[in-house]
Amino acid sequence: MKKARTVRISKIFILVVVFLFLAIIAKLSYVVLSPKVDGIDLTAFSQNRNTVKETIIADRGTIYDSLENVLAVNVNSYTVIAILSETRTTDKNHPEHVVDKEMTAQKLSPLINMSEERILELLKTEGVYQVELGPGGKGITELQKETIESLNLPGIEFMRGVKRYYPNRDFLSYTLGYAKTDEDGSIVGEMGLELEYNKELTGRDGSRTYEGDIYGYKIANTDEVVEKAESGKNIYLTIDTNIQMFAEQAITKIETAASHEWATISVVNAKTGEILGVASSPSFDPNTKEIVNYYDPFVSYTYEPGSTMKIFSFMAAIENNLYNGEEKYNSGSIQVEDALIKDWNGYGWGSITFDQGFYGSSNVAATILSQRLGGNALKDFYTKLGLGKKTKIGLPNEQTGSLKFQYNVEVANASFGQGMSVTPVQMVQALTSIANEGTIIKPYIVSKIEDANTKEIILENKRTEVTKVASKETIKKIQDMMWGVVNSNERTASGTAYKTDIVTTIGKTGTAEMASSDGGYLTGSTNYIRSFAGLFPYEDPQIIVYVAVSKMSHPYLISEATKTLIEDVSTYLGIVDNGYNTNSDTFVTESYINKKTDEIKDQLKDKIITPIIIGEGDKIIKQYPSKDSVLNSNDKLFLLTNDSELKYTNIENWSRNDILEYGKLIGVNFTFNGYGYAKDTDITDNIINKGETKEIKLEPKYTKPT
Repeated sequence: MKKARTVRISKIFILVVVFLFLAIIAKLSYVVLSPKVDGIDLTAFSQNRNTVKETIIADRGTIYDSLENVLAVNVNSYTVIAILSETRTTDKNHPEHVVDKEMTAQKLSPLINMSEERILELLKTEGVYQVELGPGGKGITELQKETIESLNLPGIEFMRGVKRYYPNRDFLSYTLGYAKTDEDGSIVGEMGLELEYNKELTGRDGSRTYEGDIYGYKIANTDEVVEKAESGKNIYLTIDTNIQMFAEQAITKIETAASHEWATISVVNAKTGEILGVASSPSFDPNTKEIVNYYDPFVSYTYEPGSTMKIFSFMAAIENNLYNGEEKYNSGSIQVEDALIKDWNGYGWGSITFDQGFYGSSNVAATILSQRLGGNALKDFYTKLGLGKKTKIGLPNEQTGSLKFQYNVEVANASFGQGMSVTPVQMVQALTSIANEGTIIKPYIVSKIEDANTKEIILENKRTEVTKVASKETIKKIQDMMWGVVNSNERTASGTAYKTDIVTTIGKTGTAEMASSDGGYLTGSTNYIRSFAGLFPYEDPQIIVYVAVSKMSHPYLISEATKTLIEDVSTYLGIVDNGYNTNSDTFVTESYINKKTDEIKDQLKDKIITPIIIGEGDKIIKQYPSKDSVLNSNDKLFLLTNDSELKYTNIENWSRNDILEYGKLIGVNFTFNGYGYAKDTDITDNIINKGETKEIKLEPKYTKPT
């Protein structure tokens, strides 16, 4: 019998095992109970391994015009994805990957503007699950997506994104600018209002956080945390799309019929400073961004304005009591130091008055007045007008221009707009003084900024007075002189090509030589900046139209395009002269005064004119217009009766001019808010108190979008 073997275990070994076991237990307890191990948050580390966080891109704010038409907005865009891996397909009868690559390339090619060869090359990429069909398949529209979907191509899918869209294409392009989508999906302003107000337009991105599987899909029955995105703020402009369209049509007329370097046309509410329309050439489509020049001519181009500056040099002389319009001088040329300054035609008009010199745009007249004023006084006046500094209209890259003139010949040149530089927006601001009894009004293009989430108004711009530069009497004289440039029969009148029958326009033309980079001025028939500064109506200017064109091959087209623009705008806003005929059928008035009211009603009942009978008296005591006036069916014939207690007539949809004439007859002073035609009036049948003042709301004739 064998003896049993006894295994002896060392007490030391047992102690070591026990010690190690306790150490492991302690370590595990530490890991479980401690929030951090070796500086690492294990709970967060564990969670982050399968936590998915998606960014919710915030909508960029929308830009609207004054009629609430959309000018810039975010829209869905898509990237075309081709699934190449066969693992995507679980049912061979319903493939979910690209099967016929040649056929797929052939059908997609015309829809995404890519060659079949390039698409096929991408579809034959090996070792990848999917490919993007770019660049043509990136940023496609909803319509393009639907067209591709209708082909039912296996394996073709879409990745949704957003992009900035400009529905009117090359319309107000330099003002709007553009925004582009970055690699991270954010939309960033690059130019124009999109750049200037990028902070306001940009919203705050949100996020969606959840537990995901190894493929990134949300695990069923698990919670998710959503932080909502906040949309960017909406911006409303002073631009009226209808007036903008008229300005764009005028630019098109210039650029399609004549060669030129650049052109800008602006239409401005002279009373408030609101920019109603501004068009430039060359233009561009913000959707495609085929841009020739990245600077906006309206605020970024500086140039010598030429004779339009005579408006202000003559204004300065009048304001300083240095002007007598009937005083005569010898036109043609004048010696200033070592320079011989000539009138634009080289020989002048002989001995003429200073008023005639203004009508004819005489450089000699302007020079004589500048000598009376002195350089410092002229420069100070130009500075008060806002020249030589930014208007702060709220558009990027605005320039200041230059007022650097010191010597006598430089002062003379500055009096007729040479040797100094301005921007179009500065000229517009200076011209507001002519419509506001000498007070400069700041131009603006952003009407208000609205919080898209709460509809709270964050910013609202209004009429802002800058400074007063001239007296009411000085401005009236300048208005009369500008009337003479366009409307007089004077042989010197230089702006008669801008005269219209629809509305009485006042204005001043300008033709400035272009400075050469080698010093002096360029020669040749096209090396000029040609411009026109106009306001209408003459009786109380409401609208400013400013046009400037560089290197125009057919200068006469400027007046043609501008006349059409003025007629379109004045008709649209209802600012038309009372004598303008819009209908071939006419009616000649008689004298109706002291005749019985009922007899006159019978006499006129079959005529094209329905008279406005004021009061219920039995006899006519006043009329407008007077005897032998020619009226058409759109005109009004006012007949005031001998009623002792007159009541207001319904003036809804009447034009401003009609209301003013009505006011003269009844002895009431009408003031106006806006322009166009009377809207929402509430005075019908109220008793008329002579001498009282009534404010009337005017609006253009348009249909607001629903």
